[in-house]
Amino acid sequence: NRLIIELFYGTGIRLSELIGLKESNINLHERTIKVLGKRNKERVIPFSKSIVSIIEAYLLVRNKEVKKQDHGFLFVNDSGVPIYPMMVYRLVRKYLDQFTAVEKRSPHVLRHSFATHLLNKGAEINAVKDLLGHTSLAATQVYTHNSMEKLKKVFDQAHPKA
Repeated sequence: NRLIIELFYGTGIRLSELIGLKESNINLHERTIKVLGKRNKERVIPFSKSIVSIIEAYLLVRNKEVKKQDHGFLFVNDSGVPIYPMMVYRLVRKYLDQFTAVEKRSPHVLRHSFATHLLNKGAEINAVKDLLGHTSLAATQVYTHNSMEKLKKVFDQAHPKA
């Protein structure tokens, strides 16, 4: 469960990409995940060192406790069957219920937070576009909404009359 949350927030992966992940798509040494995105477009997403240990821990438990299947999917239920979207929605909603009262609590909210936090910390919009797997910059620009605090900070730092 933790790995699913970490991947959504730590990589910006789409729900369909997460469900389709195979163990062979993950390179722990390079810290990358190969995903098949929209329109069957392949992309490689980097992930943090902290996610490496979470993946390793997950695989240890999964391989010990879950009935083995030959399909190679990373995320499976207790019977070894690949997880499905509603299962992931419930898991994410249950997790987010602990931290927020916001009405929207979905995998996409974590993807949105991933992009927003990168942009708020100064990441270039083209890099965020590539990480998200967007084909157009316009799709990424929906994440560029600035908080009032950030706008005030920029104003205070840059405007001569601040």
